[in-house]
Order: sequence, then C-alpha cells, then structure tokens
Amino acid sequence: MTATQTPAQSTFESLDPRTGEVVGTHPDHTAADVGAAVARAADAAQWWADQGFDGRHRLLGEWRRALVRGLDDLAGVVAAETGKPLDDARLELVLAVDHLDWAAKHAAKVLGTRSVPSGLLMANQAATLTYAPLGVVGVIGPWNYPVFTPMGSIAYALAAGNAVIFKPSELTPGVGVALADSFAEIVAGRPVFQVVTGHAETGVALCRAGVAKIAFTGSTATGKRVMATCAETLTPVLIECGGKDPLIVDVDADLDAAADAAVWGGMSNAGQTCVGVERVYVVDTVADAFTAKVVAKARALEPGREFGPMTMESQAAVVQGQIDDALAKGARALVGGAGSADRRLVEPVVLTDVPEDSTAVTEETFGPLLVVNRVPDVDEAVRRANATGYGLGATVFSKARGTEIAARLRCGMVSVNSVISFAGIPALPFGGVGDSGFGRIHGEDGLREFTRPQAVARQRFALPIAITSFTRPAAVMKVLVGLMRVLHGR
Repeated sequence: MTATQTPAQSTFESLDPRTGEVVGTHPDHTAADVGAAVARAADAAQWWADQGFDGRHRLLGEWRRALVRGLDDLAGVVAAETGKPLDDARLELVLAVDHLDWAAKHAAKVLGTRSVPSGLLMANQAATLTYAPLGVVGVIGPWNYPVFTPMGSIAYALAAGNAVIFKPSELTPGVGVALADSFAEIVAGRPVFQVVTGHAETGVALCRAGVAKIAFTGSTATGKRVMATCAETLTPVLIECGGKDPLIVDVDADLDAAADAAVWGGMSNAGQTCVGVERVYVVDTVADAFTAKVVAKARALEPGREFGPMTMESQAAVVQGQIDDALAKGARALVGGAGSADRRLVEPVVLTDVPEDSTAVTEETFGPLLVVNRVPDVDEAVRRANATGYGLGATVFSKARGTEIAARLRCGMVSVNSVISFAGIPALPFGGVGDSGFGRIHGEDGLREFTRPQAVARQRFALPIAITSFTRPAAVMKVLVGLMRVLHGR
C-alpha cells in the first residue's frame, strides 16, 4: 500500500524510456507523509512480529503465489518503466519470487532461539541466542532491477518479522506500488509493507524518519550521502553500491562459454547491471580466439530487441564519455565506438587495448560497453582485477584453477565458469566491499541483517563460591588462574 496522498500534494510522472509515454502519475511524498507512514508501520510491525515464523511463512507464501499469478502484469510494468524486454522483466520476477520463498522457509531455522555452549568457566549457565526483528526497516531501491534488487531486502526483512517502508526510484515508482498493493491484499490492508514515492528529498526524509535501519542500493556517491544523513540519528545502514566487475579468462577456459558470458554479462539489460561484466582480462595465449568470439556475438546483438534503451537518459552521455576517453588514450574499438552512445538506445561496444587509467576501466559504466584487455598470465589478471576501489562481483573461466583464482579476488561474490549465478542462489549472501558497500542481503546473512541478536545467560544452578561477587575469596582467583594455565597456557 502507498502512503496517503494529500489533496494539494505535488505529483510526478514515470515515463516509458522507449517511447516517452507516461506510464503513471505518483505523489511526491513529503517528510510529513513519510513520517506518517513510519508511524503506521510501527503499529503494524508489532502485529506482524506477533504472527511468528509460522504465521509469516504462511502469509508470505500467499504473497508468493499472488506474485506468480500476476507475474505477467507486473513484468509489463517493469518493462514499461525500465525499457527492458518483457522476458528480461519476467526473469527478474522469477528470481525475486524464488528468493521470497527461500527467506520465508528458512527464517525460523536461521533466526529462531538456539542454545550455544556455555564453556567450562560458565558451566552453571544455560546460554541461548535469539534474533529479534528491528521493527520498521526503510528500503531505498534502484531503477535497473526494480523488483529483484529491493526484494533482496524487502522479502528478508519481512521474513525476519519487520515492517517495511519502500522508497522506489523515481524512474520506477509504479513497480514499487504494484508490489506493495499485492502484499496489502494478503494482510487485509494492514500497513506492514508501504511505499513512499518521490525524488531524493523523499529518500532523505525516510533516512530521518526514525526507522530502525536503512537498506540502500544505488551509486557509491549517493550511498555516501545516505550514510551521512543516517549518521545524524545513528540509524544503521546496509549499503549496496556499484561495481566494476572483472571477468578473468584462463588458458584452459571454455572460450565459447566465456565469450557468451562476457557479452551477456556486459550487455544484458543494456549493461545496467551492478554485477554485470565491465572488464575482461584474458590470458595472452587465448586472447585472439576469445576476442574474435566476443566480437562475433556482440555484433549479432540488435539494440531494442535483445536489450532496451538507457532507463536514465543521461546515462548515455556517461557511456559515450568513457568511449571517447578510452579511444583518445589509444584503445581500439572492435565493435561500435565513437558515436555509439550519442542516443538513448546505445549500440554494443567492445574496446581492446584500453589503458588501465581510462575511465572505461576505473569507473562504473552502466552501459553496453565491454573492455577486453589481454594479460601475460593469471597473476596479472588478478592484480588488475583487484586494482580498483570497487569490490562487488567477479567471474572466472578456468577448468583447472577456477576456485583457486576466485579466492584471490577482492570482492563479495564470484561465479566460476558461469556469470552472475551467485545472485540467483538464495542461500548465498549478496554484497560487496570497499566502494561497493557493506552489509549483505540474501541467505542467512541477509536474514540476520534485519534483526538484532540478543544473548541470554540463565543460571541453572548456583556455584558454591560466586566468582562475580565482592564476597569472592582471594584463593578462588588462584584456582582460576591455575586452571587457565592448564587449559590455555600450553
């Protein structure tokens, strides 16, 4: 459900980037609107927490089935607001539903109260650990995957027992509204999951509205601003920012599979993927054969059919700027090149011999631009892959050393002999390091991210001599120190 719209409230329109047609009109929610939504959510959060794991599992299961029944309708909204092909929107929803199912099914096992060992010194205590919901969680989502990405926070926060306030991107507000409306039907309109729509000011208001945590996905620059705003009230944050994800091709790689992964990972969704492939480092002995396969596959792509336009119109200029910078520094264009991004529907671009100080290597592109550079060996590939402030995802193609190479990469996630597969496995945590952010969605870590651990020590029986008391005899400490020397001093 959406926050209430006041009669005099300003509105904004979401547009289809393919045609410029108006998709929908939405309220530009103010700080007062956001505050009211958080207040409603606080009451609903208690009701939702009281449902327990079994009750939430049942209701989230009903929501899952409702999303599947309405999959094509919601995919249509995603396609209209982002410009991506309908089947790409369907794939996004399929993955999101699978994650919702996993979170609902595993929340009790991951978050339920469990006993932990007390240790020898505290053998008279029973130790338990439980994970309590935070209360109201704010989620600020992106426009490139307006269902899959925020649902990595929304579904896991709900499964953990929290109420959620979701602020979707101003480019894809209709997607957020459709998600919240479908959930409202399951919980009889209770404001457990609400949407507030608007621009940056609405997001700022959500950061200051007294939520228990903010989960943000977006650019590194915006993530820093979110953190600064949340610091005013010591509101904890989960930050998932961009990446400059590498793909390493070893001498024994399946070159057909690696080339297919490079082109799909770099150009699907028009390259607007935070964990998409942007840099390829291929070992010199197989570079010619691999690059030829990449060029053939990229040339066969038809913009407007396999992928849509830039969802955010200004992004085309960013892509063209990186192309121009690389070419000016000596790079060679194998596919596309100068002028390929002078329009919203950007052509596929493959560059090679790109200097490592080019913005096409150092800065996130978020467009269908693939850099393919040859290296003398895997050691150099790893060095270059790690030579960035980003650390989100990575891909390795190697028959013999894939896992070994993956372990050397400074990033949160790696796919070996496939591409972006880690995002589709609900049990794996998703997130990065460095300029790519911190905190995790998905998996057990994603469930715990939206809880507060509470440790409880319950005395089962009294010791003959209390060691945590002013009545403790001096001789007791001699015994304890002696015991430590026997147990841990050798």
